[in-house]
Amino acid sequence: MALPKLPGGPVRLTNLSVPGYLVGASTPFAPASVAIRDGKFTADTTGLPQIDMRGAIAFPRFVEAHTHLDKGHITPRMPNPTGTFEGALGAVGADAAARWTTEDVRARMTFALKSAYAHGTGAIRTHLDSQPPKDGIAWPLFAEVRAEWADRIALQASCLVTCLYLTDPAFQGTADWVAKTGGILGAVTYPNPDLQAQLDIFFDTADARGLHTDIHVDETMDPTVNTLRDIAKTVLARGYDRKLQVGHVCSLSTMPEKEALETLDLVAEAGIDVVSLPMCNLYLQDRHAGRTPRNRGITLVHEMVERGINVSFASDNTRDPFYAYGDLDMIEVMREAMRIGHLDHSDYPWFRSFLANPAAACGFDTPDFAPGKRADMVICNARNWTELFSRPQHDRLVMVGGACIDTTLPDYEDLDDIMRIA
Repeated sequence: MALPKLPGGPVRLTNLSVPGYLVGASTPFAPASVAIRDGKFTADTTGLPQIDMRGAIAFPRFVEAHTHLDKGHITPRMPNPTGTFEGALGAVGADAAARWTTEDVRARMTFALKSAYAHGTGAIRTHLDSQPPKDGIAWPLFAEVRAEWADRIALQASCLVTCLYLTDPAFQGTADWVAKTGGILGAVTYPNPDLQAQLDIFFDTADARGLHTDIHVDETMDPTVNTLRDIAKTVLARGYDRKLQVGHVCSLSTMPEKEALETLDLVAEAGIDVVSLPMCNLYLQDRHAGRTPRNRGITLVHEMVERGINVSFASDNTRDPFYAYGDLDMIEVMREAMRIGHLDHSDYPWFRSFLANPAAACGFDTPDFAPGKRADMVICNARNWTELFSRPQHDRLVMVGGACIDTTLPDYEDLDDIMRIA
């Protein structure tokens, strides 16, 4: 089946297959028709020409809840020497110190956003390395890029600092950048004797500025690491009621089952959202030279949804030392998550985790086909589950404002000038 050429004007697309949850169905996909007039979805089909889509799968544009646009695409000039988490930290630190200027970060951010837009993403939250002097580069630049892309991709940013930095008075200056730019307060937690004091400062700072929060948590296969439990207990003790998303939580998959499930009970009670980053975690976790990995690194997503926890999936890093591949393509993330997490034999509507769930976690507009919303959608040359995930859907149609956009991806040659190694 070849997808038909769609007009840029009023039209009714019949015989589509859409995620079942969008139309109140319990099946992965359900039949639907979509009408478009004046660049928006409409319930008024009067006089609209019809096109039979022959069962083609259609999604609203996707939502990426966790990326790193400032790090992206540096692997050609600064690869991870070992493929490990520690190797990634060192490589990114060296590259940032040597090459991260406003012009360099802008070029790589723009390249990444062009890719995401062509693939069909409509909203992105990025983390920005924000310990001084990076915050002085990242936040003013992000404000400019967000304005430039406002009509194409909705953008949010969260600061990324270590938990040790939270007790440094300079953290309050970083938080001021975040508040001034309308961002999200973020951090990375790991076990240390002062963790509770650090968490208290973090949430005090968020409360004082009215900020939502996002924390990188337990990105390790060490079964003794469980700062997620500390975070959940702190949220409950404080009555913190703003949005909090946590990412990674890989160690849940290796710690004793009883401890992991009791921790998830606390997470559910605290109302914490979780974003899983399966491609990056599969790349970094349980990597040892000359040894085949035994663990996947994916967190306990099935156990989370059983408890009513809001679970999303996202790309995380792209072509940087934390993940050497990727292109901010949410269909790729979806395909890989299905395989890695065994999502395919489940009653939960997992397509929510790429659409409604991340939108709710981040506060983006809910992606759906409701009348009155801008007609943004992704149409795939596939009619069912196995056709969708057996091919990369490189020939997908991406519609923004009722018209199909040019889905030509940016050429890697566009980055050659900043990839040259001194």
